[in-house]
Amino acid sequence: MLDISSIRQLLGAEADTLLNFSTPTIAKERLHVPAPTHVADVFSISDRSTEVCKSLADLYAHGRLGNTGYLSIFPVDQGIEHSAGASFAKNPDFFDPENIVRFAVEAKCNAVASTLGILGMVSKRYSDAIPFIVKLNHNDFLRYPNDYDQTMFSSVEQAYHMGAKGVGATIYFGSVESKRQLPEVSAAFAEAHRRGMFTVLWCYLRNGGFKVDGVDYHNAADLTGQANHLGVTIEADIIKQKLPTNNGGYKALNQGDKKYGKYDERMYSELCSEHPIDLCRYQVANCYMGCISLINSGGESGSNDLVDAVRTAVINKRAGGSGLIVGRKAFQKPWDEGQQIVQAVQDVYLCPEITVA
Repeated sequence: MLDISSIRQLLGAEADTLLNFSTPTIAKERLHVPAPTHVADVFSISDRSTEVCKSLADLYAHGRLGNTGYLSIFPVDQGIEHSAGASFAKNPDFFDPENIVRFAVEAKCNAVASTLGILGMVSKRYSDAIPFIVKLNHNDFLRYPNDYDQTMFSSVEQAYHMGAKGVGATIYFGSVESKRQLPEVSAAFAEAHRRGMFTVLWCYLRNGGFKVDGVDYHNAADLTGQANHLGVTIEADIIKQKLPTNNGGYKALNQGDKKYGKYDERMYSELCSEHPIDLCRYQVANCYMGCISLINSGGESGSNDLVDAVRTAVINKRAGGSGLIVGRKAFQKPWDEGQQIVQAVQDVYLCPEITVA
């Protein structure tokens, strides 16, 4: 188990910047910070039914982070999103659905998120062992030439009958297709709530125009924050978002004769700064000040996955976020190494010395 000294060592030169940051632009007192009583505190006054609240309570109570208010979710839908061969070549055992679910169980995650096919293959054995989140839509990435669209692969009814606790979906905010995806996913989430399941929204941006003068604003705090705000508007119970890496997307897209969206200078001066924790806190603020849990994605696998995952977890936790969803960084490694990465992330959320800034 990683202690604060080990975490500090992994963070290296960034340790002081991330662990000692104490002047956020949005004070933590304005947030609904993660807590063991999160479901009762937030959803007991909402329109979520008793059944939805029970499903959420089961999620937050499960695994190594159970009853802390934090979440560790293992997601594997990349076999569709990025092709199975490209995703599983590094570790072919993950072509087998049982290994995907067993990995999440052994890593003591709160839940496993995957496709209808993967979870359906092992639902009778594992749906009572760990909460299932069925991802309803996907970008199949096989059409030629490749395009980027999320289409429904499965139904809420199918997820319900396999015993899933929740459903997930992606909206590519900023894309032309989001006009169809938004009402499509909203209707699916309403149906999931009627059936007593919670909802998770992958709030991703997708538009070539978000790259301006060589700078990519797909992960800008202001744009991803607004995507989060749209996500909670259709009653996502949990928001999944990429960790912000820059800011000023609205400004970049409003140059010269180009007009895009609306922004206020105070978004950048009073509500955010360039500090990584402030950038992430702006995402949290757009999730109804933390009423809806923000989980950041672990991202693609690279050469320093353990360090990168721990860094992301520290930023998310100190910003007021509620956890991480780590997939490729774990399943594209040998089994034991992947387990170590997931549990290192959990160690961050269990570490009492790492607090909300």
